[in-house]
Amino acid sequence: MTAHGTARGRVRTGVETTAPPPDTIRNVVVVGHSAAGKTTLLEALLAETGAVNRAGRVEDGSTVCDHEPIERRLGRSVCLAVASTHHDGATINLIDTPGHPDFVGEVRAGLRAADAALFVISAVDGVDTTTRMLWTECAAIGMPRAVVITHVDQQRGDFAESLATCRQSFGDGIQPIYLPVADRDGPPTGLFSLLSHQVSDISPDRVATAESARAELIEAIIQESEDDTLLDRWIAGEEIGLEILIPDLERAVARGSFYPVLPTVASAGLGIAELLEIIVRGFPSPLEHPLPVVTTPDGEPLPPLRCDVDGPLVAEVLKTTTDPYVGQVSILRIFSGRLAPDDMVHVCGRRPVHDADERAGAMSRLLGATLVPVTAGTAGDILAVARLSRAVTGDTLSDPATPALMEPWPIPDPMLPTAVVARTSAAEDKLSQALVRLNAEDPAVRVYQDPDTHQLVLWAMGDSHLDVVLDRLSSRHGVEVDAEPIRVPLRETLRDKATGHGRHVKQSGGHGQYAVCDVEVEPLPQGSGFEFVDRVVGGAVPRQYIPSVEKGIRAQMERGVAGGYPMVDLRVTLVGGKAHSVDSSDAAFQVAGALALKEAAASAGVAMLEPVDLVQIVVDDEFVGAVLGDVSARRGRVTGTSSVADGRTEISAEVPEIELITYAQTLRGLAHGSGLFSRSYLRHAPMPQDQAEQVLKL
Repeated sequence: MTAHGTARGRVRTGVETTAPPPDTIRNVVVVGHSAAGKTTLLEALLAETGAVNRAGRVEDGSTVCDHEPIERRLGRSVCLAVASTHHDGATINLIDTPGHPDFVGEVRAGLRAADAALFVISAVDGVDTTTRMLWTECAAIGMPRAVVITHVDQQRGDFAESLATCRQSFGDGIQPIYLPVADRDGPPTGLFSLLSHQVSDISPDRVATAESARAELIEAIIQESEDDTLLDRWIAGEEIGLEILIPDLERAVARGSFYPVLPTVASAGLGIAELLEIIVRGFPSPLEHPLPVVTTPDGEPLPPLRCDVDGPLVAEVLKTTTDPYVGQVSILRIFSGRLAPDDMVHVCGRRPVHDADERAGAMSRLLGATLVPVTAGTAGDILAVARLSRAVTGDTLSDPATPALMEPWPIPDPMLPTAVVARTSAAEDKLSQALVRLNAEDPAVRVYQDPDTHQLVLWAMGDSHLDVVLDRLSSRHGVEVDAEPIRVPLRETLRDKATGHGRHVKQSGGHGQYAVCDVEVEPLPQGSGFEFVDRVVGGAVPRQYIPSVEKGIRAQMERGVAGGYPMVDLRVTLVGGKAHSVDSSDAAFQVAGALALKEAAASAGVAMLEPVDLVQIVVDDEFVGAVLGDVSARRGRVTGTSSVADGRTEISAEVPEIELITYAQTLRGLAHGSGLFSRSYLRHAPMPQDQAEQVLKL
């Protein structure tokens, strides 16, 4: 079996015995919207560098990075994958990420691992909102970027229009360094290099356009140059040589202030060699990129990290997965130091808080699902390590002598809840362990046992993410589950004051049961809880049975009196009752207290309380009206709006939790993928009577 065999299996093609020095490593994350051509572009890069014999096809399920069965079935990426290759003396770790917004956790892990980002934009579909937001995120951390425009060979593919869209979306610094060359109106047959000034390669009618683009490019490079005399020389008409321009261009790209753009046709290999040159010569090595903050496991600051092969070991688990052949595999980015198989490492993490020492297993370089053994890893590299059984995604590995913990990368909270139940009793036994493993692999998955509804709730980023999680439960862990409607933790309270009489009298030979109690009940302000008041006089209820009455009332409040939901915010006053010298007991008075509460509730009327969440929604300004209208339709109350950066608005609202169950999908549709929201419990509030009646009928 070869690396391009149909199984894409775990092949071993020799051992890499020499670790690459950090200055020769390029860690590049490839991002962009779904169907932009990221995976196809990676296949072309791997084929160009000889990592594979021929480029695979997404349609055939034969690509290196889409190696999971569900990715082959769907025809798109759903998880982070790493493919390493070598070119022109450099080791290039290409990090493929999904384009669907549900898998933002995988993208964030890719950003953490990378020292530069390659934005893939379709000349047909343009720039979507998620990609614009990701560009802004990269800008905030100073991530060097380049733009590849794909699909320029398709009928609706327009490079010039796509370039204009990129400039509008991404701002200053967007500059093409190549233009597509085509015969008449046919597909591109070559590239014209603006720097080398090869105008003879294009048709005469496009010479003027090329000359203008070249002048604009040179001016942009000169503005980034550290040589203050270049601009004056250029204005004076002096021709600036490539030996000056190219080093300045490379430095500008590496420091993240200049973003080269080039067109590609991956299926024809057009632009692939030029892109590799940008990656090797323009993108920074790990030595040039800032590193995350690191502390001790107790939170004490440690000296800033340096990409030093002789420094202390600090690495991070970007992703964990389970392989049927080698067990658990952890993909690591080594930020400092060295790591070899059988080394003892300290594993430290926050999900949940844990730290322990364990021994690293075999180490490999990744080519999608293929593992190529290596003898060691050094600072700056991305490798896979086997048998780190205690490590989960996001954990820090360090020297046991100097334990360290890295600040986590940001992952949005999942907002789509689904209640799941095991399909069989056998599956029920395995469900908990399977969910623990899934959460260890994917931090964007949350599992919650609701103490009020007793449902097992699985939280995902959206429908697509949920489908993948359920598929992995079945295919990897053999656990079949069924989804059931989410039950919202409602509460009951009373509408008015009332009295209740509880009588529990039974005689069946021997000791009977005798207890009578009379109570007054009244609702309390929200959040007051439960109050029990004893106003019995004359010993109508013996002192030893008064706690029994309270115990019975509390038990009935937990069970509810109308819909089976707990009762809250209530004062119950015991005012009288009767006892029998022989037949009264603790159990009898518990029953009598419960009966008294039920009678009082029937008289006073039960009000249903529903949880209300504080919701913070951020959307592009153009979608604010649609979102506000939808919030109102969900019985929400808008409490404020405020402008945030980049033409976006934050909306604050109070919305009933029952109206938010599927809000993640709705907001995505309303805001065309630009919407984000967070939620937190605020309070319980009265539910409208008509809806309460519907709930009580269920």
